[in-house]
Amino acid sequence: MLTLSRWKVTAVILSVIFGIVFTLPNLLPQRTLDALPGWVPHQKLNLGLDLQGGSYLLYEVDTDALRAERLTNMVEDVRTSLRNDQIPFSELGEAGGIVRVRITDPGKVDQAVSLLRRSVGGPLQGSLNGRDTTISNKGDGRLELSFVPEAANADAAKAVSQSIETIRRRIDALGTKEPTITRQGNNRIVIQAAGESDPERLRKVIGQTAKLTFQMVDETVSAEDMAAGRIPPGVVVIPGAQVGAPPIPVAKRALVTGEDLVDASQTFDSQSGQAVVAFRFGGSGARKFGDATARNVGKRFAIVLDGKYITDPRINGPIPGGSGIITGNFTPESANELALLLRSGALPAKLNLEEQRTVGAELGADAVRAGTISLAIGAAAMFVFIILAYGLFGVFAALALIVNVLMIIGIMSFTQATLTFPGIAGLILTLAVAVDANVLIYERMRDEAAGGRAPMSAADTGFRRAMVSIMDANITSLISAGIMFGFGSGPIKGFAWTLSIGVFTSVFTAIIITQVLIGWWFKTARPKKLPIA
Repeated sequence: MLTLSRWKVTAVILSVIFGIVFTLPNLLPQRTLDALPGWVPHQKLNLGLDLQGGSYLLYEVDTDALRAERLTNMVEDVRTSLRNDQIPFSELGEAGGIVRVRITDPGKVDQAVSLLRRSVGGPLQGSLNGRDTTISNKGDGRLELSFVPEAANADAAKAVSQSIETIRRRIDALGTKEPTITRQGNNRIVIQAAGESDPERLRKVIGQTAKLTFQMVDETVSAEDMAAGRIPPGVVVIPGAQVGAPPIPVAKRALVTGEDLVDASQTFDSQSGQAVVAFRFGGSGARKFGDATARNVGKRFAIVLDGKYITDPRINGPIPGGSGIITGNFTPESANELALLLRSGALPAKLNLEEQRTVGAELGADAVRAGTISLAIGAAAMFVFIILAYGLFGVFAALALIVNVLMIIGIMSFTQATLTFPGIAGLILTLAVAVDANVLIYERMRDEAAGGRAPMSAADTGFRRAMVSIMDANITSLISAGIMFGFGSGPIKGFAWTLSIGVFTSVFTAIIITQVLIGWWFKTARPKKLPIA
């Protein structure tokens, strides 16, 4: 085992080179690092929110509003389906999470049930054949539709997942580096943007739902009707986004939604010179938009963002290309911000801000300083102990510990993992575990030498027999780290990730590097006695 095999020596040399090359950028000034050639690694450690400072936001997905919207859509789906098949109905409405309708022609009740089962709702997420809605015939032509209990959980989970991806795209577009966006519980989202000192800027972009719809204006409803509350079924009155804009009545069901958009950008109107937002639909969206404009030439449609219309132009002719512009009293900045929101997609539900914190850069610098001091003190104490206890072999262990630290920092810089303050604690714990492995090996060597074995045989046996205990200890540490990483969040994950990296590097340095150093010493010194015996 103590033979200086070529692969062991090569592995030690490569690990030392790797550790130095990828750790060095963290020690160089940024100006010096920028002057180095492009092939030289430039990656630095990503410091977490607690070390670098930044913004912390906690949002809750409004699943109640999401469910209310789905129920409203169910009412409109029922209305549209029955009208298209010319099935007479009355008393359509929703109350208590149940949509109720009465089929006035007794001979068409079964037809209505069959139709609604096909056209209302959809497949239940995670189910092969199940649907997310149920339809009950209560007699006398009365039908009740409702979502199955599993649908609410599936909708909430899907909304949170979609929100996380949308938030990530929006923050990335702002240029904020490596945001940490994680789910907390069933319907909460934690956002940590290290280095972003303006949480209001994040809130402005993150919190807007940016749900874009194109809805037909119902020109049969007059201002007097709206004032008197005479709003026909399937129509809703929405306010204008601009100050002073009068409310307008629009169809509840959208012609096209922003989900079909493939691009949006800020540009300028060639005629007026004003800032506008140019948009473009994809294949299916372009077809739907073209068909809708062809059917409604001469009529007005509203471009609605988050329940308020931006503009309500008249359709002068079909728009088959799927492209258009959104006009309004935009500045270049506000038009660019709207384009960013539309490109990144709409949030599936409203987000309610639950908590907001800002960690100052000074606090982060203090944490870095405290972490560096604690790491230095811990490492120095371990070096003193291992050298005093085991002499020359302790020096070998100390050298292996230095390589261990270089490898951990190098791996974290290479993978752009985020180092948090608990991660520094994980790094210190890793050094302790590495020292523990050396103690097991050296104590086993000492026992073998006391039993009468020759120095080379005692060292070789010490390595072999300590291996089982070392692997057991590190495997249990790895399992614990995996559990913390899987079920924890934020700082706990940072601790678990650093500990996991440290487990692998500790085993490598404590066994391979120490073996090579001790093997080299045996080859050159040819000792008659172990220095630890």
